[in-house]
Amino acid sequence: MDLRNSTILITGGTSGFGFEFATQLLALGSTVLITGRNQAKLDDTKRRLPSVHTFQSDVSDPAAIRQLYQQVTTQFPALNILINNAGEMRKLDLQDPALELHDITREVEINLSGPIRMVQQFLPHLKTKKTAAILNVTSGLAMTPFPLAPIYSGTKAGLRAYTKALRVQLQHTLVKVFELVAPAAKTPLADPFASVLNDSMLMDPNQVVAQAIRGLQQDRVEIYPGLSRLMRYMSRLAPGILLKQMSKGVTEAFAQSRVQA
Repeated sequence: MDLRNSTILITGGTSGFGFEFATQLLALGSTVLITGRNQAKLDDTKRRLPSVHTFQSDVSDPAAIRQLYQQVTTQFPALNILINNAGEMRKLDLQDPALELHDITREVEINLSGPIRMVQQFLPHLKTKKTAAILNVTSGLAMTPFPLAPIYSGTKAGLRAYTKALRVQLQHTLVKVFELVAPAAKTPLADPFASVLNDSMLMDPNQVVAQAIRGLQQDRVEIYPGLSRLMRYMSRLAPGILLKQMSKGVTEAFAQSRVQA
């Protein structure tokens, strides 16, 4: 992929991987557009990255996606790359009686339904371009669940399956479909899990995104930075051992929270 001459839309671009994508792609000479729900954070990102273009939008809201499409394609008709990065990860005790039926699926709306709807809305536009791409950000947890974050794990597994199917359906078009299988990283997403994730397990988001960009440039459709590559092999060779490792501390964490409640 030629990223220097591309116009790229990144969802969830005010922090974490999204901010790193925006920073590094701007340095390459790309035209970069980002979305976010919080206008104050968008304004702060604009101050830090003056060349970025910001749009307030919520990927969990279909009406907001339709509005975003009209705004972006009108102002930036050259748009040819979509990076579905926005996501939320929560520590959830599925035995907690306070969990509401509507709230329990919040991550599904953001992490899974959001990218699916974004692709469905923007795909006709992308298909008009001579070179176009979709990059979906999944996770090593798409290959084995992290029981502390059950809904997040499920959404990333679902997004991975969807991405593979999408790639097959678009194989005879000019739209390339990429997947970044992200490892645990030093981003706000990991903050609620500080008690079970030490710094040695967390990759620098700058390095994750740098590897992702190289993967895009080299047309590697699946990109596995850091520990996600190890998880890929472990999930095939020793899935039970990997799940046992990912399950450490879960019983203790939820037992403590139940006592406090």
